[in-house]
Amino acid sequence: MGLLTAVVFAAQVAMGFLPNIELVTLLFILYTLVLGKKVFLIIYVFVFLEGFFYGFGLWWINYLYVWTIQAIITLLLRKQTSVIFWSVMSGFYGITFGALCAIPYFFMGGFPSAFAYWVSGIVYDIPHCIGNVLICLLLFKPLYKVLNQALNTQLQFNR
Repeated sequence: MGLLTAVVFAAQVAMGFLPNIELVTLLFILYTLVLGKKVFLIIYVFVFLEGFFYGFGLWWINYLYVWTIQAIITLLLRKQTSVIFWSVMSGFYGITFGALCAIPYFFMGGFPSAFAYWVSGIVYDIPHCIGNVLICLLLFKPLYKVLNQALNTQLQFNR
């Protein structure tokens, strides 16, 4: 579990110079498919590491629930075996990431505040969506195979 957490954190830091192009979404999808509910430990340790590395702020609270929502959705849909399905889902997650992060602004300043936050970030959500789809299409099967072999699980995914 510690090694998997380190992998997701190192991948996030290494790709941090790219605006919203990341491996975190794909890794959390894969971790959830392979580990089930154990993924929540990895998610929360990852988020705490990010807080210690980048500082704690409102964005940090967003990450506590945003990655949790992704894991819950993945758990609910875990019987899907299509790489295309998971690529579309990761893209959808990328395009809605800003909207999910706008939730605290709704409670602090109402709908106008949340809407303004969300709209101002759409230019980052679009590459997030595209990047997630492409990364998932390219890396889902090979990373799943490595993770599957390392953790000795037996699921099959089709394109």
